[in-house]
Amino acid sequence: MNLPYRESLATIPPYKQGAAPTGAGAHKLSSNENPYPPLDAVAVAVAEAIGSINEYPNAAAPELVGRLAARFGVDEANICLGAGSVEVAGQLIHATTNPGDEVLFAWRSFEAYPILTRVAGAVPVEVPLDAAGRHDLPAMAAAITDRTRLVFICNPNNPTGTVVSADEVEEFLRAVPSDVLVVIDEAYLHFNVDAGSAQGIDFFRRHPNVAVLHTFSKAYGLAGLRIGYAIAPVEVAANLRKTAVPFAVTALAQRAAVASLDAEEELQERIDTLVADRGILLAKLAAAGIEALPSQANFVWLPTGAATVDVDAALRERGVWARAFPGDGIRISIGDPTANAAVLDVLLAVMPEVSSHVR
Repeated sequence: MNLPYRESLATIPPYKQGAAPTGAGAHKLSSNENPYPPLDAVAVAVAEAIGSINEYPNAAAPELVGRLAARFGVDEANICLGAGSVEVAGQLIHATTNPGDEVLFAWRSFEAYPILTRVAGAVPVEVPLDAAGRHDLPAMAAAITDRTRLVFICNPNNPTGTVVSADEVEEFLRAVPSDVLVVIDEAYLHFNVDAGSAQGIDFFRRHPNVAVLHTFSKAYGLAGLRIGYAIAPVEVAANLRKTAVPFAVTALAQRAAVASLDAEEELQERIDTLVADRGILLAKLAAAGIEALPSQANFVWLPTGAATVDVDAALRERGVWARAFPGDGIRISIGDPTANAAVLDVLLAVMPEVSSHVR
């Protein structure tokens, strides 16, 4: 059979999910998931909604949208939901580009950016990170052309965990044409305790060509329910709704998100624990002479370079499943205390064996 297919798909790799362990007692630290189970109030809210899953959800999600608008002091028309912030990122690309237009982002950054861009028929433009694993905003500004329609700034950056400062973003925005939309992707916002870091909502309030991406997947622990949102200019948000998959945000996800907003004090305790555990792991790695970038996310990044595949294999052999990016490095999520202790023990055993290859 000669069934039709879109030829350009041959150049688009499928999104690669973090690998799951195959053995008992192993630690899955490959997907930046919250290691803690749902809060009781969230579980109750989801259970209460189970009885109505025969019905379509309210696509407008008025309760959640109203809560988010009030929380950030924006109009409800500025809020647009999606099945995770990655789906909203796709909406943004479809809503702002025509075939052949350019989407600009740092690299390495969130690996869905080039996939989503190519699926939309646009052209991904990757600007290398600087030597410290941070966005090179001057180089990104210089890479903007008359075909650039959208720029992603991932802050904190996935997978390096690094951040850009408010002053750096302000200077960058002065160089960006007013008809280019700048999206500040803050999937890991809650783990960012750098006082000088850029905060997307501040720039949204002051610049008419800025949008912000947030998710309930990470800090809120709703990765399995898929819900995220954009805070965007009204005309952009209206177009996002046109490109959104109808009913993609389920009633269960909406209820869980509202319950999570009601339980933020308890959630903050978990976030504080993860941030503290991140600091402990980074400090112990530094004391052992193992290079890791300063992270403001719920993961750490080891710039293992040419040794990445070997280090990843050694980690898996010892029960730690991380996310390897061959030739670049390894991202390891912060887990529960047992998992974090295992990471340290394994790295102390593994890294001396490959130290001659680590840059």
